[in-house]
Amino acid sequence: MAFFELRQYKVRPGRMENWLNLMEGEIIPFQVSKGMAVIASFRGEADDSLYFWIRRFESEAERVRLYEAVYETDFWKYEMAPVIKDLLDGSESVIQRVVPTFTSPLQ
Repeated sequence: MAFFELRQYKVRPGRMENWLNLMEGEIIPFQVSKGMAVIASFRGEADDSLYFWIRRFESEAERVRLYEAVYETDFWKYEMAPVIKDLLDGSESVIQRVVPTFTSPLQ
């Protein structure tokens, strides 16, 4: 059964525009090019440190394969990871696996 990841990040003060440029200009396109299904991304309306996004997986096997295709690349390890650490407070990240309810438009 398909499931989603709801990923919430805490962006360091004053870094939201840099984070959005990185996500929308590099991270999301790169992950999509590897087969990742990115469903949506959001920023907090009242809290400028809040960012979250949603990814969809058909199965656990697909998630494992896509994680490897993205996170085990030299591009991710040596180019993206250092920049991400500068922009996010990783200790505040919350990652939840969720499944749609029967009537959810996201299936």
